[in-house]
Amino acid sequence: MSASPPRVLIIGAGSRGRVYGRCTLESSNGVVACVCEPDAYKRREYLRTFVHPGPGPAPEGSSFADWHDFVAWEAGRRRRAAAGEPVPEGVDAAFVCVRDEMHHDVVLALAPLGLHILCEKPLATTLDDCVRMYRALAPLQATRVFSVGHVLRYSPHNIALRKLLLEDRAVGDILSVVHTEPVGFWHFAHSYVRGNWRRESTTAPSLLTKSCHDIDLLLWLLCSPPESPGAAAAAAAAEPPHLPAEVASSGSLQFFRRARKPRAAGAATNCLRCAAEPDCLYSSRRVYESARHEGLETGNTRWPLSVVLPDIESFGGDVERARAALLARLAEDYGPDTPQAEIDARNWFGRCVFESDNDVCDEQVVTIRWEDDPLPGGAGAGNEGGGGGDALGRRGAKQATFHMVAQTKRQCHRFTHVYGTRGEVYADSRTIAVEDFASGARRELRPKLESLGHGGGDHGLTRQFVLAVDRVKNHAWPAPRAQRELVGCSLEDVVRSHALVFAAEEARRRRCAVDWPDWWRRNVGSVVDAAAEAGPPAAA
Repeated sequence: MSASPPRVLIIGAGSRGRVYGRCTLESSNGVVACVCEPDAYKRREYLRTFVHPGPGPAPEGSSFADWHDFVAWEAGRRRRAAAGEPVPEGVDAAFVCVRDEMHHDVVLALAPLGLHILCEKPLATTLDDCVRMYRALAPLQATRVFSVGHVLRYSPHNIALRKLLLEDRAVGDILSVVHTEPVGFWHFAHSYVRGNWRRESTTAPSLLTKSCHDIDLLLWLLCSPPESPGAAAAAAAAEPPHLPAEVASSGSLQFFRRARKPRAAGAATNCLRCAAEPDCLYSSRRVYESARHEGLETGNTRWPLSVVLPDIESFGGDVERARAALLARLAEDYGPDTPQAEIDARNWFGRCVFESDNDVCDEQVVTIRWEDDPLPGGAGAGNEGGGGGDALGRRGAKQATFHMVAQTKRQCHRFTHVYGTRGEVYADSRTIAVEDFASGARRELRPKLESLGHGGGDHGLTRQFVLAVDRVKNHAWPAPRAQRELVGCSLEDVVRSHALVFAAEEARRRRCAVDWPDWWRRNVGSVVDAAAEAGPPAAA
């Protein structure tokens, strides 16, 4: 513990805000000092659970209904402090956990306050907003750290996988990776058919909102140099990333549409008034009430129940009272006369999944291709084939295929095949199996499963971010060092992985392969290059 532990602000007390609050208290020396949340019940519960669990009134500046109010209050607090008035202690960092389409505005409003920022993924819902955020944040990197909710980088499983592939070189040079995100049939229906992320026009494509951290994982494994100890680390850090040459994608809304509606459902648009409901896999009663999944009858009061009924804990465990409120919520529906603005403004968890207004892909494949890109002089050559290293030195041609699919029983338990010049790996979020071509040996690793939150990635990301803030605040670390050694992901890395998602979406819509270097240069490169030409940020 530091003498003055990092004080954090949580903006948005929904599912992700609660995750980061819990992880801050359980896995770091951070203090959750403030919450911004418009829903009065959720704000009070968050304040009581994470910010001020003790008796008596919460300190000034502990909670706000609107993030604008916090920004105004903080500006006033600093003016009062400058005038010599006694003021409450401020916050050092902010977790931005509002809806995706709000990330841009919140981060840009926080940037002038000089806070360290962790923004939940995705960074923003449009490429233009991502670029604007980069432009606003890049000058602050001299003194502040920034992170995004790409939790897959921080799970013990994926850290072990990266070390195995890049440092231990267990398969030699990587030639091909096939990575799958199985979303889960009812999970996709909850979030991407009935929930927040169902329409591209109000949020973003599902490849961005669901799978941007999978694309980031692939770039982390296939673009970035390894983190080797000693002198090798300095050499690796100086290596430019091995960037893709081409991106292609295909996908569509295949299943959750009217043409797939069971005949027995007739004209029904709501599960509670549908003749086919008892046999429907996507019945809202089956998903949210019954014990088949994580419904009310299991005693669950967290996700997904807390999304459908935010004040579910207020029923004090009285299942029958909660059931009545839940069924009333599920009975809500819209019709031809309902204004589109009202439909867009909220979620409809009892709506028939074949009659909803969703339009995002429920299946998509992305192919990323790399070409030979050897370093001058053969630097970084490995020990491949039947003898010494080749001239490509880990930077030979390779390919990654990503598959996001909704109709699976597995729920977000990703699995990955890696094929190399000397072996192959199968990883399934719990186990990593390595096959060695030369010896014929097979070995299996079972990295620590720290938690079910992305295999420990939620805790890992929170821990590393708060630790980076602590090192800058209390231990005189320059922010660039904390960013590099603890966050392990640069602002440019964040923008690149998001940009590749947008390039893949362009390829899908145009039914073509996108030339990545040309696409990057035209859409993003000038902004990033200008920041690079300005030189590295000075030490704090």
